[in-house]
Amino acid sequence: MYQKRYMLLLVLLLNIMLAMGQATVIKNIDYLDAVDYGDNKDKLDIYMPANAKEVPVIVYFHGGRLLDGNKDWAAPIAPEIVKAGIGLVSANYRLSPEVQHPAHVKDAAAATAWVLKHIAHYGGDPKKVYVGGHSAGGYLAALLALDFTYLQDHDLEDTLAGAVIISPFLYVEETAKDRIEWKPVFKTIWGTDPEDWLKASVSPHIKPNRNNFLLIYGDADLEWRKLQVQRFAQAMKTEVNENIQMFEIPDRTHTSLVYRFEKEEELIIRLIKNFVLNEN
Repeated sequence: MYQKRYMLLLVLLLNIMLAMGQATVIKNIDYLDAVDYGDNKDKLDIYMPANAKEVPVIVYFHGGRLLDGNKDWAAPIAPEIVKAGIGLVSANYRLSPEVQHPAHVKDAAAATAWVLKHIAHYGGDPKKVYVGGHSAGGYLAALLALDFTYLQDHDLEDTLAGAVIISPFLYVEETAKDRIEWKPVFKTIWGTDPEDWLKASVSPHIKPNRNNFLLIYGDADLEWRKLQVQRFAQAMKTEVNENIQMFEIPDRTHTSLVYRFEKEEELIIRLIKNFVLNEN
């Protein structure tokens, strides 16, 4: 009920912004020409400031434990990002149990590659493309920013400007074990072999030259999630990566971080704006 209520309110806000000429929204763009996945899993939506010209863009991936969700889950946060002068591209990706890792992140890479190659036609700056996401989407964005091979498969080198990671899980070698003990369906995501869990984790990819990470979590997030984010931030700094920022948002749960916006400019939006626009 909470999520549905805020979705309706934010869709209304977005429609008002469109009517006032403050935003441009283009829905259901196919980012994979050679395939046709069901449920629009190969589609993305573009949210841009009206009359955008060379604005930075965040390619955003929804949460849902890699089992649920869709690109419409970005509807609450998208208008807030657009009001900050930043474009947001919300991309679908295939979900388990129908697919297993690395299918999810390969879809995320394909969507990001499409944005890098085409966003200039929509007023975005391809030199200022960030990946981002919430929860499972934050995990996918982190992998894309850490493991360059996913974009290299699309003939792209290290072309990302950075990453905006909101309340993710990161260490699959821990997360997979706990979740499989909770529900067997999680076996369909990373399998049951601990070696495969480690390969799917951020752990092997925490290396130098992975700069510009904004890490955000809520003060009411579960403790294990907080600890993973904190550990990751420290590990990235140990590798001498530059501009690794981490913030705890007060009075926010895992869900309300990206669905609850009550003030004129919420702290999370201000942090994202400052990070992406390089403002202090």
